[in-house]
Amino acid sequence: MTVRAVVRGVGHYLPERVVPNAEFESFVDTTDEWIRTRSGIERRHFAAEGETTSQMACKAAEAALAQAGLTAGEIDAVIVATSTADLTFPSAATMVQDGLGMTAGFAFDVQAVCAGFVYALANANALIVAGQANRVLVIGAETFSRIMDWSDRATCVLFGDGAGALILEAGTGTGEASDRGVLSTDLNSDGRFRDILYVDGGVSTQSTGHLRMEGKEVFRHAVEKLAATAHAALGKVGLTGADVDWIVPHQANLRIIKATAQKMGVPMERVVVTVQDHGNTSAASIPLALSTGVARGQITPGQLIVTEAIGGGLAWGSVVIRW
Repeated sequence: MTVRAVVRGVGHYLPERVVPNAEFESFVDTTDEWIRTRSGIERRHFAAEGETTSQMACKAAEAALAQAGLTAGEIDAVIVATSTADLTFPSAATMVQDGLGMTAGFAFDVQAVCAGFVYALANANALIVAGQANRVLVIGAETFSRIMDWSDRATCVLFGDGAGALILEAGTGTGEASDRGVLSTDLNSDGRFRDILYVDGGVSTQSTGHLRMEGKEVFRHAVEKLAATAHAALGKVGLTGADVDWIVPHQANLRIIKATAQKMGVPMERVVVTVQDHGNTSAASIPLALSTGVARGQITPGQLIVTEAIGGGLAWGSVVIRW
């Protein structure tokens, strides 16, 4: 028998404040049409004043626990993927651990920007396969609205805040691609490209900084690398794009999503798209889309799901899951 990390539950949280594209027209040179045409985004959510990444992560975690019929005490580990943690330290994950009332187990953050949730899933899967944890709560949560340059029309309109959570639980399988659970992962990074997507501040530079991005370069790398990592992960278990029921991609830009699906040979009818409602929520975007896809009735047990993401670093990767 083969140990598999099986999805037990999902959940998400979005801040109350909804920001339509038209709101940006009052302070930056842009229009609703310009934003929709270039990104597919129509609206996004912004965290309220005083609302933090860990608080949103807790709410998403509570939703996932409720769907799974579990209590926080039945979770062995918490992994939070985020680039916008509340504090330099401690980790957002330990704050979530406390917020959920957990007094045992362990918790840590993963920072791979928009690819963070994919990296966190890969780590959670490894912990379960290695026998170090039976149930792992994996969360993506971000407050990117706190690092926007509101005078930069090319970036400030793209991002939003939110959190999504997924619970993986140890199960068994035959070792075949028909097994439920995480079937394969593929992780990559290349620091040579850090200057095309980064924040120009940090702890050792004594500043918070703002997000900076060379959009055309990011687009070029994204389409190529996302399709390649998805094919690599599928190839590890003898599958192709034709076997995929749903692509659940990082929700950064509708044009990237469409171009990647085309390269994979998967029609858009089999792609979960939420970018129009959430914008780019970085590490939160895939779990938000997974939870939304389940709530819509799109994602159902037994289906083959491919998640893929790319973010600053550059860091990118994919995970193949039988739901």
